[in-house]
Amino acid sequence: MMYYAHEMSRAALTPMRLMAKAQSSLLRHPLNPASRIPGSRSVASAFGVFSDLTRRYPKPAFNLDTTICDGETVQVKERIAKRKPFGQLKHFDRQTERPDDPKLLIVAPLSGHFASLLRGTVEAMLPEHDVYITDWRDACLVPVTEGSFGLDDYIDYVIDFIAHLGPDTHVLAVCQPVVPVLAATAIMAEDQHPAAPRSLALMSGPVDGRVDPTAPCELATKHPLSWFKRNLIYTVPVPYAGAMRRVYPGFLQLSGFINMNFDRHVDAYRGLFRSIRDDNVEEVTRHRDFYDEYLAVMDLPETYYLDTIQRVFQEFHLARGCFKYRGRLVNPAAIQDTALMTIEGEKDDISSPGQTKAAHALCSSVPDSRRVHHLQPGVGHYGVFNGRRWRNEIAPRLHKFIRAS
Repeated sequence: MMYYAHEMSRAALTPMRLMAKAQSSLLRHPLNPASRIPGSRSVASAFGVFSDLTRRYPKPAFNLDTTICDGETVQVKERIAKRKPFGQLKHFDRQTERPDDPKLLIVAPLSGHFASLLRGTVEAMLPEHDVYITDWRDACLVPVTEGSFGLDDYIDYVIDFIAHLGPDTHVLAVCQPVVPVLAATAIMAEDQHPAAPRSLALMSGPVDGRVDPTAPCELATKHPLSWFKRNLIYTVPVPYAGAMRRVYPGFLQLSGFINMNFDRHVDAYRGLFRSIRDDNVEEVTRHRDFYDEYLAVMDLPETYYLDTIQRVFQEFHLARGCFKYRGRLVNPAAIQDTALMTIEGEKDDISSPGQTKAAHALCSSVPDSRRVHHLQPGVGHYGVFNGRRWRNEIAPRLHKFIRAS
């Protein structure tokens, strides 16, 4: 019933949001005499903040129309290289001839936000790489006739996408997918798959959540799996295409993200209030650009979410050497020819330092000359793959690692 109640409250707020938006514009219009009344700009600002807080945030676009290659601006076209029910393989096709650039598959997290959260990651890699990304689909839009989607299906998708790109593909897994991507790489290595990744970079993910557990890790171990199923899984209502599908709703995931840093978000909206009131267009734009992305969330399939909670965050299957893929034991030690890089943030409060680095102990057959670990000082979880330090300090190291591989 919570999903239905959430949709009803959204619908009920729509007329008030539209009225608030109109009143905000009216009170700020220079031709309106009321705009010069003391306090009117504060009222207009309050209406603007209310409108922002109550509107729907659709799936954001990447908006990466150009990149710089060898000092020249080149056009970038988004193309779908492969479509599947729960996700698609998106290609950022640079309109230039650079056949020697490495193929890079970025595996985006399926953890509540859309793949566009990695816009900065893609942007930094585009000049020197032929970039693809996994673009996961909002589960509320997938008809129940498409069946379920679990952690093993996620691994199937990763293997299928890598195989589609072919040999000499480099893979970057960001956050949540480090476990299934490492499993997929191990399976391909053991099977001597011709398209096994040339290199694998794992970034800020829970390879071993037992290392310095963060708040999400502690939440997972605090409750039994039945608690998650009872309290966090709901049925998609009509008129969504995925009506009757059981999901972990994105709005619940978002509430968890916000509660982790509640004071910071409150301060951000206080800042928005002041920026609207003072006509600080640059600050308003910066705030809205961030929150247009942050507040756009998607539903996760029930089986996938519960699989991840149990196998990754509660029982630590991969770290304990008992992770199975469709009944088959996954052996990371089978990886020999794939170079391995792990990247962590010093201040990461989602996947603390050490959780990703644990992959090196599991991948014991990778030669020391082909493995790298980087701990980035001064950044949290988001700063590992977006922002100034990602662009200036982390991305160059990743470029070098891929080229050396």
